[in-house]
Amino acid sequence: MRGFMRTALATAAVVLSAPVWAEGSTQDEIARYREMLAEGNPAELLEAKGEELWKKPRGPRNVSLERCDLGLGPGQVQGAYARLPRYFADTRQVMDVESRLVHCMVTLQGFTREEATRNWYSRPGKDSDIEALVTYIGGQSNGVAIDVPARHPEEARMARIGELIFYRRSGPQDFSCAICHGQEGKRIRLQELGKLTTRAGAGTAMANWPSYRVSQGAVWTMQRRLIDCMRQARWPEPEYLSDSVIALETFLQKTASGTVMQTPGIKR
Repeated sequence: MRGFMRTALATAAVVLSAPVWAEGSTQDEIARYREMLAEGNPAELLEAKGEELWKKPRGPRNVSLERCDLGLGPGQVQGAYARLPRYFADTRQVMDVESRLVHCMVTLQGFTREEATRNWYSRPGKDSDIEALVTYIGGQSNGVAIDVPARHPEEARMARIGELIFYRRSGPQDFSCAICHGQEGKRIRLQELGKLTTRAGAGTAMANWPSYRVSQGAVWTMQRRLIDCMRQARWPEPEYLSDSVIALETFLQKTASGTVMQTPGIKR
């Protein structure tokens, strides 16, 4: 494994230092590098940790998350991620995998919301239980088609709000999601930017999350990815689990419906 990782990292160094004029060959090398890394995706270690956390009694009530209802019934994890976000009658809210997971940590295990979300993303030397759990849950939808039809009135409302956010120009740079992701053939530096308004484009973006981000050396969840996108667009940065992020997820998952999930993925 160590030898493989040295080879993969060496390949990454060559790819990331390639000159712009070699764009065609560089894209081929990026694809080859991703294939190499996928054979020993570091996210698999986090996925195993997430399964352990899911089954382990924790929190003030010393219970596991195995009774958590992600939308398919208590404890049913297989295929659940591919059907989120969705409306939950017990909270009267549309929730994504992360907001629902935090809800279960609070209501089942007895954590406070602050405790459950304190380390919602990893930092150097500090792992995130949320990221591990989401990676495990996401992996249980591997090979399952995304199915977020947004038929419930609240789901349809959130999808419409998400679409409005996608096209809204805002911030000091008068920027929108659609500027980068609303046309074919867009790229930033050597990174191709998918057209997220089509099923194929949205599927490419959504079917691989959570993903191991090579440039960060960490697994990112969809919440973290979208919040970071908004930050880079110089928008006011939304809070973790905010309705705006869940609405955008609902719109993108609805658009990507029918695409088969392959997660955890590998991203730049």
